[in-house]
Amino acid sequence: MHWPMKFSRAAIPLFLLALLPAPAMAQGEEVPYWASIRASVVNMRVGPAESYKIDWVYKRVGLPLKVVRRQEGWRLVEDPDGTKGWMLGRFLTLDRSAIVIGDGPAEMRAEGNENARLRWRLESGVTGKLGDCDDGWCQFDVDGHRGFVREDRLWGAGEP
Repeated sequence: MHWPMKFSRAAIPLFLLALLPAPAMAQGEEVPYWASIRASVVNMRVGPAESYKIDWVYKRVGLPLKVVRRQEGWRLVEDPDGTKGWMLGRFLTLDRSAIVIGDGPAEMRAEGNENARLRWRLESGVTGKLGDCDDGWCQFDVDGHRGFVREDRLWGAGEP
C-alpha cells in the first residue's frame, strides 16, 4: 500500500487514538466540584496561564480544593481558607479528601455517632481521605487511622 507523502505511517496510531472518546477526567466535571492536590508542589496563579504571576505555592498532597471554574487545562480553585486562584488541572485529582476545621480538636469515633468509642482527637488542619457521609458523620482516614468525624468539622465534605 502506498501512503501519501504528507501522511507518515508512524502518525496512523496517533490519528486513530485521536478519534477515540476522551476519558471522563479529560471531559471534566460539572462545576463546582471537589478535588484534591495530587503533586508535592503546585503553583496557584492569578490567571489561567503560566505567564500569570504565581500567587501561592502549595506543598500539601491531599489538600482539598473546590473547583469553581474550568478553562481549557486550568481550574479556578478555592482553598479551605477561601483563597482563589488558577491551577493546572493535571495537578488535581478527583480523589476525595477533607481537612479538619473549627476550634478545638475534632473527635474521631469508631462509628458515626456521639456515643461511639472515641478513637482520636484531630487538630484543626489535619487532612485525610474522605469516605461516605451519612447522618452528619463521614468516614475519615488519616494515614491509616480510620474512623468517623462529624461532617460539620470537615471542609471538603458535602456539596461544594
